[in-house]
Amino acid sequence: MTSLSSVESLEADLGRIGPRLDRPPDWRLVGAILAVIVGGLCFAAYGVFRDVEAARTPVDAYAPYLLLGTALLIALGFEFVNGFHDTANAVATVIYTRSLSPELAVVWSGLFNILGVLLSSGAVAFGVVSLLPVELILQVGSWAGFAMVFAILVAAILWNLGTWWLGLPASSSHTLIGSIIGVGVANALTNGRAATAGVDWSQASAVGYALLLSPLAGFIGSALLLLAMKLLVRKPELYSAPAGNAPPPLWIRAILVLTCTGVSFAHGSNDGQKGMGLIMLILIGTAPTAYALNRAVPPSHAQSFVEASEAAATVVDARGPGVRATNGGDARDVIERAVASRQIGEKTYPSLAWLIRDIAKRVGGYGSFDRIPAAEIGATRNDMYLVSEAVRLIGAVNSPKLFADENEALDRYRQELESSTRFIPNWVKICVALALGLGTMVGWKRIVVTVGERIGKAHLTYGQGAVAEFVAMSTIFAADNLGLPVSTTHILSSGVAGTMAANGSGVQLATVRNIVLAWVLTLPCAILLSASLYWLFVRAL
Repeated sequence: MTSLSSVESLEADLGRIGPRLDRPPDWRLVGAILAVIVGGLCFAAYGVFRDVEAARTPVDAYAPYLLLGTALLIALGFEFVNGFHDTANAVATVIYTRSLSPELAVVWSGLFNILGVLLSSGAVAFGVVSLLPVELILQVGSWAGFAMVFAILVAAILWNLGTWWLGLPASSSHTLIGSIIGVGVANALTNGRAATAGVDWSQASAVGYALLLSPLAGFIGSALLLLAMKLLVRKPELYSAPAGNAPPPLWIRAILVLTCTGVSFAHGSNDGQKGMGLIMLILIGTAPTAYALNRAVPPSHAQSFVEASEAAATVVDARGPGVRATNGGDARDVIERAVASRQIGEKTYPSLAWLIRDIAKRVGGYGSFDRIPAAEIGATRNDMYLVSEAVRLIGAVNSPKLFADENEALDRYRQELESSTRFIPNWVKICVALALGLGTMVGWKRIVVTVGERIGKAHLTYGQGAVAEFVAMSTIFAADNLGLPVSTTHILSSGVAGTMAANGSGVQLATVRNIVLAWVLTLPCAILLSASLYWLFVRAL
């Protein structure tokens, strides 16, 4: 006669809440990952060498390139950590519904993360960069610029590793944004200004709203979609939990794998861009002749740029009549102060009009961007950045109100500026894609267990997994098209909680409390950590 304890043990083994995740590592996969990491780093070094050589950049000092190599390693390390920290959310549902084995799931997800990065638009990358203090962007090649990048990335990595160690699905996006804000605050205090003066709060607010609202969209959207699906799709097997280790029916398995694929691709297309933006800042600061301006645009672009510049300067001139136009360094100082303070003074418009025409004169005189002398490229790019931010400020302040044709002229001019300065070399995309994809394939177990076992009181059903993944995928794609960074972690974990609530399964309050606590603490902790690191790095000079 079988004892009661033996029966309970057998039932626990057959119907346990989680699959077996304690298998020993496949050393062939480990070896392949290490080989790809080494190959990727060599490819990055070759990409920098090739671009610098093509731009005919004189190499008269190697110290900046050593800093560049260190910064690239840290930036790619951030994406690697981001991979196993965030993408565990994408594979949790297929693993816990037995749709894919853990090993196959993480490799599959990693491949589609890579594809998502390679096909990304770049809008999120430069949206993140626009949060940085303007004075640090203009001197990104200095020690203060490197201190900024190091502080942001190291702080983000440390917080991600800490929350991963505790098994908390915290947000890498929240962490990175908090780190950027922390550097801005520290830079403002260091220069004797108010802490709030170091951050573009209009941009930070837009990003903050996206990060705040996306988990609510995940929770509410998943709950409503599950209820609607129960009403419209009357398939009992869709709303049942896996029986033992048996995989679901083929059609259910296909749905779950498809949604996992979508989330993985969306995660790559959104999260992969955040590291790209910082890498481009590093490259621009170290080798401006190769990366400050887009040398790939055709010579015909110079003429359209000059025409758009004159139209924009005419609009700006009309905003501040009666004020004597300034010139030279004074114009740049006026524009830099306006952008940093987010305030438009009486000299802003004539200074901006002068600077717009001065840039157009330089570009038109040389005939194309790749003919601008090496000694002028960095300054030209900085002037373009200042002008672009000032034009955006005029649109945000919008006083006096711009007419439709004026908005159209300024928008066209900004597009010309962005096509000239906002670009990402293919080798950067490939290296970031590999870092994020390979990170997905390691270190994923801690977060997977939290999402799969510790959010709901009952086992995740097939329908719940599909709904949470679908809502996460749709929300991330929408944010990607708007150029906004969102958190895969928050959307998917809140989506799982939403399906549990809608299903009447209940949620484990202790886990939800810890997730919410990590959500609340991420921004202030990242701000404090990056601000402290920035202060230390600057003092280390």
